[in-house]
Amino acid sequence: MAETSNGAANGQAQQAQLSLQKIYVKDVSYEAPAAPQVFQTSNNQPNVELNLSQRVTQLGEAAFEVVLTVTCTCKIEDKTAYLAEVHQAGIFGLQGFDAPSRDAVLATYCPNVLFPYARQVVSDLVQNGGFPPFLLQPINFEALYADQQRRRAEAAAQGTGANA
Repeated sequence: MAETSNGAANGQAQQAQLSLQKIYVKDVSYEAPAAPQVFQTSNNQPNVELNLSQRVTQLGEAAFEVVLTVTCTCKIEDKTAYLAEVHQAGIFGLQGFDAPSRDAVLATYCPNVLFPYARQVVSDLVQNGGFPPFLLQPINFEALYADQQRRRAEAAAQGTGANA
């Protein structure tokens, strides 16, 4: 019986495991370069531009830091009303994943975990800056990753076709 339980324990140890070790704000930046004049401008509709990026750094054999960067730039007419940037980070432990599965988890699951925290920080920054609340809509990181993989495959196919 002891051998059976050890065998089961060894089988479980080789299964893929994901653990969230820490979530933290790595960097925050907020600017309202046109204040206070921007508060007195006409009622023109603001134009908000959102940029997302992420960076993954391997910290150890099975530990990765994922940094999700969210940048919101709001312009009214030709003036920048505000610029809010948040680098929301997390440390994730991943064991037992093959490389493609690990990359997919780091590019989809991890940013999904970090995004609500980044969204809250951006919202707080904008509101504390004197502007109406700005709530980021949910982001489908799985679709972004699939699109990125598709573009890489197309680029590789075009590169192969050009060399032939």
